[in-house]
Amino acid sequence: MLPRPTALEAGFWNAERVACVVLDDAGGAPGSKESAGGPWIVQDAQGMEKQAGQAGQRAGDVEGRVRVVIAEDSVLLREGLTRLLTDRGHEVVAGVGDGEALVKTVAELADAGRLPDVVVADVRMPPTHTDEGVRAAIALRAAHADLGVLVLSQYVEEQYATELLAGSSRGVGYLLKDRVADVREFVDAVVRVAQGGTALDPEVVAQLLGRSRKQDVLAGLTPREREVLGLMAEGRTNSAVAAQLVVSHGAVEKHVSNIFLKLGLSQSDADHRRVLAVLTYLNS
Repeated sequence: MLPRPTALEAGFWNAERVACVVLDDAGGAPGSKESAGGPWIVQDAQGMEKQAGQAGQRAGDVEGRVRVVIAEDSVLLREGLTRLLTDRGHEVVAGVGDGEALVKTVAELADAGRLPDVVVADVRMPPTHTDEGVRAAIALRAAHADLGVLVLSQYVEEQYATELLAGSSRGVGYLLKDRVADVREFVDAVVRVAQGGTALDPEVVAQLLGRSRKQDVLAGLTPREREVLGLMAEGRTNSAVAAQLVVSHGAVEKHVSNIFLKLGLSQSDADHRRVLAVLTYLNS
């Protein structure tokens, strides 16, 4: 019995209204070099180009044909992504199921003078299903400056998004997997990243902007004020802070007033402002 598809995989086929991709006994697409979820590389590029061109003429909704490598450990989802892209005239030159295979495959294609335009990779892949995909994507960006990288994640992981965007946002994308259900939006994102643009999920943008605002606020504090705020977060009173820092009570009160001012906490109940200041510190 075939395994029940995930919500994402089911939504994929519903959105496309297409027949299921037929897999051979090894789990691969007929004519591919797939076996047991391992990597495959399209061998008949000319034949695929013809097929993709015909599909692109039918779709007619994407400008420019791009060459793609897909890294996704779910065979069903990987084949589905391939179908979405090839039906719109793009060429999927390789598909792999783990981060190590992704790096190796891209290196082989580059050595053969066939560096793809963009890599689409799941954040979490074998063997540990933690950060193999994003680590591979970061390594590829460092090794191939002209390679676009689009990562897919089940939910927003700020650390991975921040690391992926570090240095340059050119040719980089981070989308939640739910976004794949919107076929046009997903394909447009692949093309945009391949052409050196950026494609960030609205949820990713919202969280990164929220973190940026909090960091900017605390960046306005002096080292001493940050130290005072840190002690406040430990639950210490002004007197206890003064004793810890070996300063006068009045000096601590001045620091606390400056902290409230810089954090934009208006004068109201002093204890209320103190709680808000501590929450800002803890959430930064």
